[in-house]
Amino acid sequence: MQTLDPDFWRGRRVLITGCTGLLGSWLCGALMERKAEIVGLVRDTVPRSLLVSSGNIERIITVRGDVRDQSLLERVLAEYEIETVFHLAAQAIVGVARRDPTGTFETNIGGTWALLEAARRVNSGAQIVVASSDKAYGAHDELPYTEEMELRGRHPYDASKSCADLMAQSYASTYGLSVAITRCGNLYGGGDLNWNRLVPGTARAALEGEPPLIRSDGQLTRDYLYVEDGAGAYLTLAQSLAKNPELAGRAFNFGNDAPVSVLELVRAILEAADQTNLEPRILNEAQDEIPAQYLDSSRAHEELGWQPEYSLRDGLERTLEWYRNYLA
Repeated sequence: MQTLDPDFWRGRRVLITGCTGLLGSWLCGALMERKAEIVGLVRDTVPRSLLVSSGNIERIITVRGDVRDQSLLERVLAEYEIETVFHLAAQAIVGVARRDPTGTFETNIGGTWALLEAARRVNSGAQIVVASSDKAYGAHDELPYTEEMELRGRHPYDASKSCADLMAQSYASTYGLSVAITRCGNLYGGGDLNWNRLVPGTARAALEGEPPLIRSDGQLTRDYLYVEDGAGAYLTLAQSLAKNPELAGRAFNFGNDAPVSVLELVRAILEAADQTNLEPRILNEAQDEIPAQYLDSSRAHEELGWQPEYSLRDGLERTLEWYRNYLA
């Protein structure tokens, strides 16, 4: 976060959709440190959310409602005079998207166009950062992904992110909306209590002395980004967009530029937990997974001055420490 202006966020009125999720919780914390005024859109009560368990939810304005409710979003943007929007709300689990494509499309696509249309109608001039994903690129023969590559998501989650990404570009191009797009690698960090995900599940198994489970064949290659670096990426992009309107409509990759296989990541977690005697169980039951997905983050380095602060080892150690305290 070394490129951030220490005074930019002070008193700035910020809306976060999806504020109880992993990234939303950490982003709220980072904005609180910078004295921003935060409004969070909350659909469900999530007692185990880091935002709730940390007590930070009591320090922000919470609005109850669904991200697909355009009239509600219009009211929030106008009433709270929002200056920056972080649109994170989404159905984010690939397996759930496969089982329930309708719900995924309604939230990920419908929620995005509701927000963009609300911003257009209110004409607030707010900067909007829309969360896309490396999954939006779909399968490509050449890697790493660069921002110029075609978006070709084919499976439900991937396709929902491709659509949301393209809609954000459309609203910038057609209506002049001040919107930019993040395409991040797989985010991980303390506070993620979905034990079916690779990092939380492996961390818990390692700390409890149990063999970790790998749903895939272990060879899937991905880009993993520590959540505090992810929060820094969002803050950097929003601040840059406010200072340089020409960034509107553009997308930026954010990753560690150091892809690893699932099996390599699991072994790195076991090593960080001092549990190298445990042998992972490979289930090989994952479906609709692209073999290799990883990013080239050069544009973010060169144009935004963003760099991740944490190596994979550093991020995993911080993550394990969080889970160690939580499980204790």
